[in-house]
Amino acid sequence: MGSREVLGQAARLASSGLLLQVLFRVITFVLNAFVLRFLSKEIVGIVNVRLTLLYSTTIFLAREAFRRACLSGGPQRDWSQTFNLLWLTVPLGVFWSLFLGWVWLRLLEVPDPNVVSHYGTGVVVFGLSAVVELLGEPFWVLAQAQMFVRLKVIAESLSVILKSVLTAFLVLWLPHWGLYIFSLAQLLYTTVLVLCYVIYFTKLLGSAESNKQQALPISRMTDLLPSVTRRRAFVNWNEAKLTWSFFKQSFLKQILTEGVYDIVNNLGSLVARLIFQPIEESFYIFFAKVLERGKDATLQKQEDVAVAATVLESLLKLALLTGLTITIFGFAYSQLALDIYGGAMLSSGSGPILLRSYCLYVLLLAINGVTECFTFAAMSKEEVDRYNFTMLALSSSFLGLSYLLTRWCGSVGFILANCFNMGVRITQSLWFIHRYYGRSPHRPLAGLYLSPTLLGAFALSGGITSVSEVFLCCEQGWPARLAHIAVGAFCLGVTLGMAFLTETKLINFLRTQFGGSRLADKTS
Repeated sequence: MGSREVLGQAARLASSGLLLQVLFRVITFVLNAFVLRFLSKEIVGIVNVRLTLLYSTTIFLAREAFRRACLSGGPQRDWSQTFNLLWLTVPLGVFWSLFLGWVWLRLLEVPDPNVVSHYGTGVVVFGLSAVVELLGEPFWVLAQAQMFVRLKVIAESLSVILKSVLTAFLVLWLPHWGLYIFSLAQLLYTTVLVLCYVIYFTKLLGSAESNKQQALPISRMTDLLPSVTRRRAFVNWNEAKLTWSFFKQSFLKQILTEGVYDIVNNLGSLVARLIFQPIEESFYIFFAKVLERGKDATLQKQEDVAVAATVLESLLKLALLTGLTITIFGFAYSQLALDIYGGAMLSSGSGPILLRSYCLYVLLLAINGVTECFTFAAMSKEEVDRYNFTMLALSSSFLGLSYLLTRWCGSVGFILANCFNMGVRITQSLWFIHRYYGRSPHRPLAGLYLSPTLLGAFALSGGITSVSEVFLCCEQGWPARLAHIAVGAFCLGVTLGMAFLTETKLINFLRTQFGGSRLADKTS
């Protein structure tokens, strides 16, 4: 499969991921609004914070490293060894669910059973649901490696919809069940998700035409199961060592990036997560399939290296423009957003300055996501280990800086410490990219340069909207607020128009890849 064909499939995967993110956010927002009419906010809070964090942390620690390592393998690898390695996520998930479950029940404060009943059952079931989801990991990695876009869309959409329907039904008819409702719904979600992948591959491998139409590395379902032979090792030890390196990195990242206040975090990073999470996931697969890990750019197929450089430059430009837009307009509209979201309780305190600070963090978050997406796909195992050593050194400086800045600046200091952490990670990734393409004619870091005209448009928009905030927001009533919104909409339109005129290379990339991906979806 050529690099341009892989690029097209990655764009389709990113587009579908973006649509899924929007669907999930809308469903979650509507479901939360519905549930709050029947259940207490304490129960909803325990589910959205405590139990969801237990589930997501278990999943992240058990599979993130395996996904990165196993999606990096070349076309000539032994897939049976890769599947053997992926099945290790299940016992690892059991360990993390038991350990974290013990922490949740014994070390963290347990909610009052008169207010939130069945908390222990909720912890057990959410941990179990994480283990159930890990049973589908070999199927998921194979589907991602083969770029099965529709399978992911159907599986995740169906799972979320059925989970939401069951939650709404039980809340409406059996509200006294409390956490039982969300526990059953979460278990249904992971079960349906895994079954979708199992059923799909069962039908695909049972079809007479599947071997002709799909270049699958397996011929029957039993090939996906763990297998032991005397002719070869149980796992590919290079993949296993790379997995260990990524695990150490994931563990450190989880420690370094955990925590910024919930409301500010959700509002500030919503757009960045909607746009860049599916892009990072999809284009990591693209870079991992096109580039040879740990090999100099001059020693690889030059067409693939050139395509990867073009894609990286365009993604960096997209991340920079999106992050700058959020930062510039976020400064002038943080107070209004919090006022609409939570009233004077949020907009009159430290909330606006927290959200303004977080808008700057989102800019760094967007750029870091793209740079690390490329870096982790191209690094050798030894380079990943050196990166982990830097992260370990960074952890101590981050904790010290967090302590000092929090004492000096309060809550804003913690966000500024996160900005410092993200800036160091970006610098390290940029240095790797610069060295990687140093002896080639390609300069993907040009994606971080903007034309003076566009920079001027951003600066002018920031000044105008800041003045508008002073005079129109937020104590003059809704007419003044609407006028402030209109000023921002006008400035945003002018800025985006200027970007459309000056960043023609990026616009052409988006039209070619994402516009073409939608056309391919309609015709396939």
